[in-house]
Parts: sequence; C-alpha cells; structure tokens
Amino acid sequence: MTREAMERAFPAPWVVGEKERDLPVWPIFRQELTSTTIAAYAFESQDFAAIPGFSGTPFNLLIALDPNGEFLDVRVLSHHEPVFLEGLGEKPLFAFVEQYKNLSLKQSIKIGTGQNKSGKESGANVYIDGVSKATASVRILNQSLLAASLKVARAKLGYSEGRDPDLVAKVRTDVFKPLDWAGLQKAGLIQRATFKNSDIESAFVGTAGEGQDAEAVQQPSAVFADVYVAHLSVPTVGKNLLSPEKWAYLQQRLDPGDHALLVLAKGRYPLMGEDFVRGTVPDRLSLTQQKLPIEIRDMDLDAVLNLPAELVDAQWMVVRVIAPAGLDPAQPLNYELHVTRSKGIVYPERVTRHFSVVAELSHDYVERAESDQKTWHSIWLDRWLELAVLLAALALLVWALREPPWLMRHPLRMAWFRRGYLLFTLCFVGWYAQGQLSIVNLTAFVQAVVAGRGLGFFMYDPMTVLLWAFVGVTFFVWGRGTFCGWLCPFGALQDLVSQITQRFGLKVWRIPQRWDDRLKKIKYGVLLVLLACAAVSVTWTDRLVEIEPFKTSITLNFVRAWPFVVWAVAMVVLSAFVYKGYCRYLCPLGAGMGVLGKLRRWDWIARRSECGQPCQRCRSDCAYQAIDKQGKVDYDECFQCMDCVVIYESDALCVPRILEVRERHAVIPIHLVDKREKGSR
Repeated sequence: MTREAMERAFPAPWVVGEKERDLPVWPIFRQELTSTTIAAYAFESQDFAAIPGFSGTPFNLLIALDPNGEFLDVRVLSHHEPVFLEGLGEKPLFAFVEQYKNLSLKQSIKIGTGQNKSGKESGANVYIDGVSKATASVRILNQSLLAASLKVARAKLGYSEGRDPDLVAKVRTDVFKPLDWAGLQKAGLIQRATFKNSDIESAFVGTAGEGQDAEAVQQPSAVFADVYVAHLSVPTVGKNLLSPEKWAYLQQRLDPGDHALLVLAKGRYPLMGEDFVRGTVPDRLSLTQQKLPIEIRDMDLDAVLNLPAELVDAQWMVVRVIAPAGLDPAQPLNYELHVTRSKGIVYPERVTRHFSVVAELSHDYVERAESDQKTWHSIWLDRWLELAVLLAALALLVWALREPPWLMRHPLRMAWFRRGYLLFTLCFVGWYAQGQLSIVNLTAFVQAVVAGRGLGFFMYDPMTVLLWAFVGVTFFVWGRGTFCGWLCPFGALQDLVSQITQRFGLKVWRIPQRWDDRLKKIKYGVLLVLLACAAVSVTWTDRLVEIEPFKTSITLNFVRAWPFVVWAVAMVVLSAFVYKGYCRYLCPLGAGMGVLGKLRRWDWIARRSECGQPCQRCRSDCAYQAIDKQGKVDYDECFQCMDCVVIYESDALCVPRILEVRERHAVIPIHLVDKREKGSR
C-alpha cells in the first residue's frame, strides 16, 4: 500500500499519517475541532503474518485497529484461494471479512460450527459465520488476521489481550508427583494471599466505604480473608487433593480443553455471599488473564478435600473455565476477590474494591504452544468423526487390495464391493467431507517452496492431509492406482456414470492402442506446464488449474459459472463413451500420481506364462488399456480396478485355468471289443 492507496482507503475526515520506519504501520487520525487524535493503526497482514493460504500464497488483508483493540476496518487486498476464484466468487469472502468490523481482540473470535450459533456471543467468545465449501480458507484468513493484529497490538497498544484459544498451552496430563498440602505450596502449585482488616480498610480510604466496617477499624491486624488458589486440573494437584473416585468424576465433567480451578478461603469474609446459588457465576470472585476477563462458573462439586487440620472448616469452591474462553495455563492467572461496602439506607452508595491473588504454573506442568500459526489442531478435533470414518474406509481398502480369496474369487461380489466403495468415495469423501485431492495441492507446494514459506497451511484441511499420507505410503506398495482407482471422487463419478450408461446398452469406445499410447502422454505435458507456471506466476496458475473439473463438480456441486459447468459436464459425459477419458488422457494430478507411482517396489499383480502368449483375456477386458500384448501390466496407467486379479483367480474366467481344469477332468474313452469279433480276428 502506497500513501496514495492508503488515502483512498481512508478518505476525509480520516487523516493518514506517515508510515512508521521501524514498523510497517500507518497511523490514522481523526480530526476533532482544532486537534487530531489517533483513531487507528492500519497495516497489511502479510507484513506480520504471511501464512500461506490453501493455494500456497498468503492472504493480504488491510486491517485498521483502533486504540482499544477493536477492528475499525478489515478488507481483502489480495488472495489466490481457488474456491473464491471463479468458484463461489469473492462475494462470500468479502461478506465473511465484513463480520470483523467492531469486534475486539479482547474477545476470542471463533468461526461458527454446528455446536455453536454464529454471530452470537458466549462468555468471552464471539462466533462469526464461516463459508461453506471454504472451511480451510476462511480459517487460514482468520488466523492471518488475528496473528498480524496481535503483533501490532503488542507493539503499539501496549497490551497482549486476546489470545487465540487454539494457541494456548496445555496442561500436561502425564506429570504426577505425590505431594501433601505443604508440598504443593512449596512447589508453587498452591498460591496463598492473606488480607488483613487494615488492608481492606486502606483500600476504602477516601470513599463512601471508609469506616463502614467497625470490626476492621477495631482489629486492624486480624485476618479478613486467607485465600488459597490452585489449578485443580493439574494431576499433581487434583489427584493429591481428591480421592481417586472424585478425580475420575471431575474428569468426566470436564470437556477437552476445560479447566477446573480451586479457590479456598478462611476468615471473616465468606467466599460466597448469602444470595449465591451453586452452579452459577460467583458473585465475589472473578478471573482475568492478561487483562482479558475469563468467565468462571461454580461446578457444585460434592467432594471431601485432603486438607490440613487448620483448613478443614474453610469455605471452598471449584470453578470451571470452558475451553473456548482461551485460558492459557502457561500464563499468570489473576484471581480477584470483590469486597463491597455501602453507605446509606434508602439509596445506599455502594463502593467495591478488588483484591488480587496471582498464580502461575511451573513450566514442568504445562506444554507450551509450539507456534503462533498452528491453529489447525482444533480443526482436526472438530472433524474427528469424519477422520475416523475415513481411516476405517482406508483400512477396508487395504484389506481388499491384499486380494483376499473371499473377495477375489467371486466376480459378482467384487463388482458390488467396488461399486459400494466408489459411492462412498464420491458421496462421503468428495461431496460431504470435501476430500478431493487436486493439482492445486501440487502447485501450492511448488509456490510455497519457491517463496520459501512453510507447508503448515496443508494442516488446515485434515481430510487432504490424511489422504495424501495414505496415498504417499501406497506409492511404494501399489503405485498410482490406489488413489486414481479408488479414492478420487471425480474418478468415482466417471466410473459410476460409465457403469450406468453401459447398463442401458451404451457401448464404450475402445481407442486404438497406437492412439491410446499417444493420448496418455498429454496429461504429462499438462502437468509440466502447470508446475512450471506455478514457479513463476501465481495468477496464470490460478487460471490454468481450471483444466481440472474437480472444483466445479465435487467442491461446488456444479453450482458455478456456466463455462466451468459445461467443461465439467463434458468430462463426465466423455466417460460414458471413453472409459474415464479425462483421467487417462488429461488429468495433471493423475500424471503426478503416475510419476510418484514409480516408487513402487514390486510388481504385485500376478501373471502367468500364458498371459499374452497366447492368452489375451485380461488385456481385452482392461478398460484402461494398461496391459500390453505380452501380458505385462503398465503400472503407470493401471487404476487398480482389480478386474485382471479377479480373472486370474477364477476357474471360469481365466483361460489357462479353464484349460487346466478341463485337462484334470478329461475322460479317456475305452473302446470295448466283442469277444466274437476278437476270435474272428
């Protein structure tokens, strides 16, 4: 952003100051009568948090943050997200960004999911609407905005409020030491603060509450409140203070990421007021961390604590902090005890003072966040059920590809298994879970490497990561066909369309072998052009990847501009006439899979000496034309449909086996000669 561009973004009555030398931030002033006051700091997100988007190129946002930490304005300056480029269009992206205006870094900004209502506030959290079909992209944008804004806030606003809940440290559940109450205090796991009457009285000096507590005035050295605080979720604390049964019960009541905190008080000031209702927010106690208020709620825990004799009659409560509140156990916690005094009878004047107890866990009991950019953990947790289903399906596929006799020796059973799996791939992996691998994954990898960026952006799409990890392993075992034949949603769509049209009598054209061999080379040329373009031009890469119809057909369900829909439909229709024609001849991702498939360590499809010489059964049945006249399988073009494996195992389909069976059961005819005939001879 030049000064002229910044002045266009913030026209009068705003006044754009000079860009700072030590920090790429533009001060924005507001004219007030004869003076100007700072209204906001404007900056570009890529200067502070260049987190690669799903395309491998970072979002660049123009952010204006006011002195209170609120977003005065947020705009998209540039992006290269495939789903918003000629896909959903940029309108949903701009609408998503618009939601940040007037929100604050003091809030935990979360993208709405099925478990919470977008646009609603909940405690210290505020939820905004996400964008369907672009979950990974908007989460990366959200993290780019927050990470950049927090860096500016720490440098210019003098505070560090608003930690992202996904970036906080975690309590270590694997650390436990048997300690008594004194040992816990010595280890710093229990913090104590003693407030005398004189401390309380001095806090009210000069206010309407001064002198209103006669006992405090008469006995200034007496204890007003002796307060102890502890992080009960830490196993060394909780297991030592609670019985094993109550500790297990506490774990059941806490959701992942929740915290249980113990507050105990002894003295003349009760921890809970007379009107306090158990299970609600405490009226005399609050919690803050780095100036950010954190909501606490009494858990109404019925238990007996292992306390020393002098504290047996003390009053205590266990409060809960939910995970979205963003409590960081590695940062100091500030407990505040509220004391209120009133003066007057009819309309009393009330004055409240706060008394702090600060507690901080030792680093031995917490696991710190590794990076300011790793917010993908929560995405994986949110999608754990989808990932579990995918893992189960992948395990089933491994079982099938190991050629179990129960499946391979029954052609009809194998055919139905394959149809069912292709339906699962299309409907669940593709349309529902959005797990379509794409050439964009490869071009994004190239762009990130060329720009010297990390590859952590892939972690925002767990389905893609899991599929790539599985496919990467299968390159060494089965080659490229595992993905192309079983796990590609668009490939599954073509395959199923071809099967349906054949049911209606439409015959598939078999391309002459000479032309088939030539056409299969096209996809490698397409791949080479795309990867070369990715290294030099992000804009042209965005255009050229549209040769791939996956985004139109799978990601966007054919809801897109008509040229893209026509192309995707044409490729599907082509598969009705030329079996998976796009996959075999044009797909750059398939070409990449073919190259990586050369990592395969052995030829796993069994062949007989008769295969190709003279038997041509498998070759004639191979719809991919991946078997040559000599019976050799071209694994670079094999899609692992397993048809040839089924034929190989079948006594009714494999010609050599049919002949072998006939020879075993052949009956040699015996000609009986009549004795009279023999005698005459």
